[in-house]
Amino acid sequence: MKINKILGWGLLISIFSFPGCAGPNLYSVDMYYDAVQANIPEYLKVDKASNVLISVAEFTDTRQMDDRLVIGRVVEKDGMKTLVFPKNIKVTKAISNGIKEYLRKAGYKVPNKIEQWDLKEQNIPQGYGTILIGGNIDELEISCRRGFPSNTFTTNIQLTIVFADMAKGKILYQSKVESSYSKEHILFSEESLGEQAGIALGDAIEKLFENKAVAQKLKEALAQ
Repeated sequence: MKINKILGWGLLISIFSFPGCAGPNLYSVDMYYDAVQANIPEYLKVDKASNVLISVAEFTDTRQMDDRLVIGRVVEKDGMKTLVFPKNIKVTKAISNGIKEYLRKAGYKVPNKIEQWDLKEQNIPQGYGTILIGGNIDELEISCRRGFPSNTFTTNIQLTIVFADMAKGKILYQSKVESSYSKEHILFSEESLGEQAGIALGDAIEKLFENKAVAQKLKEALAQ
């Protein structure tokens, strides 16, 4: 009887302590774009002394899915799928913050406040900015397929961007931008998932403002 008890406890301990016996319930990642390394096109830059203000609204998540908190999936080595969620900030705000930092590096003054806007012309908020930039998240998927000897990371982002004149209460321009990024790496972590997402987000933001049509519309609106 005593031996059976010892064996029983040993089995119980091994079930809960054996590494890899069960995968994590979820992964949580930070999605962050650092504009420090961004290469701003000359035709987009403005004089640092300019007093022009561009406000940015929190993006709206319009993905067709049951739970919009989910931003991705990891396919584990055993084939099980683990969901990925944002960690410290909602992706709707992470995208807005990325745009703010890019515009600041380009020389524009951008208020810290993130506006709330549903992209309807009649609901353009009153604020201190000359231009308001908002948008929708049409697609966002951070994924990783774990394997040996390497893991495959893939991130897809598709955004709708809308520019509006805050003073006149008028929508000026609408554009779509898409970015895909993939990479294979032997290491896997929540940090590496977030890093891949940040690269894709940065690529989408830079593509948007590298579009000369977008830059021209922005400059024309600010010149009025």
